[in-house]
Order: sequence, then structure tokens, then C-alpha cells
Amino acid sequence: MATFLYKLGRLAFRRRHFVALIWVALLTLAGVGAASAPPAGNSSFSIPGTEAQKAFDLLEQRFPGASADGATARVVFKAPSGEKMTDADNKATVQKTVDELADGSEVASVADPYTGNAVSKDGTIAYASVKYDVSGMELEESTKDALEDAAQQARDAGLTVEVGGDALQAVPETGATEVIGIAVAAVVLVITFGSLVAAGLPLLTALIGVGIGVSSITALASALELGSTTSILAMMIGLAVGIDYALFIVSRYRAELAEGREREEAAGRAVGTAGSAVVFAGLTVVIALVGLAVVNIPMLTKMGVAAAGTVAIAVLIALTMIPVLLGYAGRRVKPAGAKGRLLGRSRKGEPKPDRPAGPPKANLGTRWASFVVRRPLAVLLLGVIGLGAAAVPAASLELGLPDDGSQPTSTTQRRAYDLLSEGFGPGFNGPLMVVVDAKGSDAPKDAFDDVAGEIKGLDGVVAVTPPAPNKGGDTATITVIPDSKPSSVQTEDLVHAIRDAGGDVEAKTGAETLVTGSTAMNIDVSEKLNDALVPYLVLVVGLAFLLLIVVFRSILVPLKAALGFLLSVMAALGAVVAVFQWGWLSGLMGVEETGPVMSMMPIFMVGVVFGLAMDYEVFLVTRMREAFVHGEKPHQAVVTGFKHGARVVTAAAVIMMAVFAGFIGSSESMVKMIGFGLAIAVFFDAFVVRMAIVPAVLALLGKKAWWLPKWLDRALPNVDVEGEGLRTAGERGSDPDEDRELVRA
Repeated sequence: MATFLYKLGRLAFRRRHFVALIWVALLTLAGVGAASAPPAGNSSFSIPGTEAQKAFDLLEQRFPGASADGATARVVFKAPSGEKMTDADNKATVQKTVDELADGSEVASVADPYTGNAVSKDGTIAYASVKYDVSGMELEESTKDALEDAAQQARDAGLTVEVGGDALQAVPETGATEVIGIAVAAVVLVITFGSLVAAGLPLLTALIGVGIGVSSITALASALELGSTTSILAMMIGLAVGIDYALFIVSRYRAELAEGREREEAAGRAVGTAGSAVVFAGLTVVIALVGLAVVNIPMLTKMGVAAAGTVAIAVLIALTMIPVLLGYAGRRVKPAGAKGRLLGRSRKGEPKPDRPAGPPKANLGTRWASFVVRRPLAVLLLGVIGLGAAAVPAASLELGLPDDGSQPTSTTQRRAYDLLSEGFGPGFNGPLMVVVDAKGSDAPKDAFDDVAGEIKGLDGVVAVTPPAPNKGGDTATITVIPDSKPSSVQTEDLVHAIRDAGGDVEAKTGAETLVTGSTAMNIDVSEKLNDALVPYLVLVVGLAFLLLIVVFRSILVPLKAALGFLLSVMAALGAVVAVFQWGWLSGLMGVEETGPVMSMMPIFMVGVVFGLAMDYEVFLVTRMREAFVHGEKPHQAVVTGFKHGARVVTAAAVIMMAVFAGFIGSSESMVKMIGFGLAIAVFFDAFVVRMAIVPAVLALLGKKAWWLPKWLDRALPNVDVEGEGLRTAGERGSDPDEDRELVRA
């Protein structure tokens, strides 16, 4: 591996014009494709294997032309203080609004509040339901404008009017904090390298990679039905890993220059050594993201594959484009220890004019590692107890999917949600649709009535509409209004109670009862994700464990890496619960409404954080193994690994945290939550697990950390991550076979 990448790095350095042209051409091609691609259509949210999806599919078959997947809107009216919606003037205003809405070209139907029993008991609030022929993402802008104009005209007439539903669904915005995250990354790079040129290389390559990845996603969005969130998450992860991978290679290049090597040779060796770590770190991220397919939720699978593609591009660019830019930069990229004009300082160990010569001062990484190996047990216990305390809130984790009730109070969707709750009760925002399939029943009408009667007798039910059969008379729909809000545990219990009652009716009549609707779909998604979490963990952690055995040629080091990851991800989930569910620091994070944690959060965090955690494990521990293989004692190898890697890993972690934290400003609650969760997870994993727990465990294990059975050592391929194949005989100073025996001992 190291030898191949060494040759690739030197080739890219020599043929930099040709390689640069290839990447510029790919970026241009992706940009043209994105600009000329049709707008993204319906990003269908199907959940194969769930009862809610089965009922939804049955509705499309038995109620043709009903536009089951069409967008909906609820135009909610509230009368001025002291007036009723049934007053003549207010009634005329509502009727005019309904007539205007019904004229839309994409409108399937509009329900009049006064003929559809859609006026609250106190007469102050009413709503008109609008059904469209196409989904919210496919609605023409003119249709959305007509909806907003009709609402505004009613406001001008003196009514309070708000619009809920998915008809006004907008593409999420990330806000200015994303730019701040990139700016923080730039500052960290300048401090790390002491040079604007060297700092600019990782940023430039990361932006090229993200540009190609996101443009490709945009170009394929319509054909593959990719949602708007897909490109945001790909950008988030692509920026973070793109900067980090380039950072590690540039840092190794400067270290090779400091040892006196020519620039082409230094570029080759940097790609051969640090580039090997980049390849395996990238592979763990790709495995974790592609592994999301085991959940069998198409939207989640697409998000994972798209993000994995962006990571793969980041790896390729780091291996090929960084040598190109290093070649163009020439002497403007200084050796390690030598600062550029921006932060001009002398090289390490070089005497300053007014001070006597002496040994170079140990850097912070060396001093910290020396402290840890002297007191490994105390550091280990402190780190584990601290992460355990942060993980405590995770025991109260409640899962759900965001609805209009989780929107900021500044949005019309949220205000419509609140008005409907005020006028008709909290459960009105999450009605349950019960579908009764009586095709196998001898008396379909009796079966419909039996189901409706059973549901009326359940606790937590406010209203049950009469069964509405299809033209064939073999299927009917029943709308059930709970007395609790959609995201509550009480509503979830009601869904299960209806399904249990439907089982009893099926045993008597042969009619199958199914519960669907957005609320039931959210409940089924949460349960499906919970059921998939353990198999996903086994698959992803298992594959990455095997990969790390090959990289480190050890059993205990990969095991320690996996256990440390579980600690950091549980602590991160605890922090997410504390902020988004309990409301701690919610004002600081811009969380206006607390509630259940997004049901996709745990499994998505497991996938992404595991891949990113292995990045730091690979980059930090490979330097330790490299030192150990080359003859250093175990404790000294830990210190050497920190001497060369701690500064860079710290910079990489700060950069990744800044990039992820930049997405906390998103208007999309899912993106906000993921941005916070990933940022805090990187903090826990990089600074507590990798910087404290890992060296403490390695110090306690000593030589046993690098133990590998001889039979397994012979069976495993030698990927040479340490770059042993690049060392000359003089550099080795010993027989490489002896070094290998040292590891086996």
C-alpha cells in the first residue's frame, strides 16, 4: 500500500498540470450537470415492511385518483377578539378565500369549513383543508404564491390566518454559521502551519471535493429522488473529512522536508505514509455510511451512499491533488518547525540570537503523553467516569420525527399548528387514518362498523369519523383524532391499541385493519430504526474491527478503539437529549421547541461518528505503531506518537467540530440536531477517548497491546501503513524481519 501510494504521490507531483486539469474538468462537468439538471422532484419517504406503508400502498390501489401522496395545506382562520367565525363578514371572507384556492391548477379539492364541520366549538377558529394533485416538492411556485396570497387577503380583511401542512415546504437553509465554521477552520490551519499558503491547501482541496460531490448529488437529485437534506449532510461530512485528510498529508510532507528530503521525495513519502492512514480512515467512514442500507429505509440509504461518495472523493483528492498543490507552492510551504512570514519563528532547536543553543523544548503533545503514561490508571478512570456521566441523559431518550410543532414559532406552519391545538385539541394536528380492508369479509359494511365501534371504546380517542368506503365497497377509511399531540407517548400507545383491536375484529370478520398517516408512519419509523440499531452496530463495527486488525496487526488495539467509540457516542447522545429533549442550553443552540429526539439520530450518529472516530484512531495510533515497529519501547512509542500526531489531530478535531457546529444555524431541525450531535461527539472522541483513554490503555497494556497470534499474522496481508517499504537500509538500521519479530514477541 505505502509503496503504491508513494509512487502515486510522486507521479502527481511531477505531472501536476495534467492531474490538476483532470480535477478541474471533473469539477466543471459536475457543475454543468448540476446547473442543467431538472429540479428535484418528489423525494418519497417510503418505509418498506411497516404497517403504515402497507396501508398507504393499499390506499393508492383501492382509491385511485385520490392523490394519496399529494401535498396538503390547512388554512387556519381565527376571528378578531369578541367575534365569531360564524359572523356574516368573517364567513364571507372565508368563503372568498376558499373560492380563490379552488381555482388553482394543481388543486384537487378544497373543503369548506362550514360544510365540513371545521369550526371550533367556541366558534373562534376554523380551517379549510386544501388537497393538491402533486407532492409538496413538486408544487409550482405559482401555486405556493397563490396559497400565500389568498391567506394574506384574508388577513387584510381582519382575520388571523396561518397556513400549515407540507404545501409550503421549503428547502432548508444553513445560515451564516456554516461560513463561520469554515472561517474557524482557516484560522486553525494558519495557527497549525504558520503559513497562509500551507493553510490554504487543505481548504482548497476540501472545497473542490465538496464542490464535485454536492454538484453530482444535485445533478442526480431528480433521477434518484434525493431529498434536499442529502446534499447538506454530504457537504457537512465532506468538508470535515476533506480538510482533515489534506491536513494530515500536508503535515507529514512538512515533517519529511524537515528531515532534509527533496520536495518530490517528501511528497511521495507523505502520501505513502499519511496517505495510507487516509485510505483506511476513509474506508471506515465509507463502511459506516454505506452500512446504513441495512436499516432498509430508502431515504436513509440514499443519504448514506451520497455522503460516502463525497468521502471517497475527499480521499482521492487528498492523495492526488495535495501533491499537485505542493508542487505549485514550492518553497512557500516550509518544513515542520519553520514558520512563514506570517508567524515568523525559527526552526525547532535552532538557537535564537540572544540565547545559548540547547535541546528543543518538548511540545505540548509530548508533555501530555508523558504525563498520561506516568499515571495511566487515574487518567483512564477519570475519562471513563466523565463520559459515563455525560451519557446519563441518554437513558431518557425518546424518539420521534419532527412535525410542524417542532418548527420555530416565527413560521406560519408552527402558528397554524398552535391555532389548531387551541381550537380543536392537540391531537387534531396528528390524526390517525385507519384503513379497513374487507375484501376477504362476507359483510364488509358490518366489518367497517365493528372497527369504528371498537376504536370509539378506546381510551385517548376524541373523535372517530364514520367509515368512508371506496367505490368497490371493499375498503374504507376511518379518521381518528387522539386527545394527545402527535409526538407523545400516549398517541403511540393509542396506535398500538387500535392495531390490537383490529386484530380482534379480523378474527371475527376476516377484515384487516391497518393504521397509517404521518403520525403512525413516524411511530413505525422509530420502531424500525430501534430494531435495526443492534444489527447495524454488529455489521459496521465488525467490518471496521477486521479492517483495523489488518492496519494495526493487533487484536487489542482495534477492540479498544471500538469500546472507546461506544463511550463517546453514548456521551454524545446524552448531550443531544439534554439539549433537544430536556432543553438545557436550548436558547444558546437556537432550539425553540424541545421534544423527542429525531428517530434517525442514534443510528445516523453511530454510523458517522464511528467512521470519524476511527480517523483519529488510525492517524494517532499508526504513528505509535510506526515508532514501536522501528524499535522503541511501548511507553516511548506512545510519547513519540503524540509528539508527531497530537498537534495535527487536535487541529483536525477542532476543524471538524467547527464545520459541524456551523450547521447548528440551519433552519431544518434535523440538520441542526445532527450538526450539534456530531460536533459534541467529535469533542468527546478526539479529546477524551483518543487523547486520554487511548494512551492510558496502551500504557497499561505495554507490549501486549501489539500482540497478534503468529498464525493470524501470517494470514493477514501486509498493507505496510507504517511505510516500512519506503525506508532505505540505512534508515532501517536493522533487518525488517527482526522488526516484525519484535511485534510478534
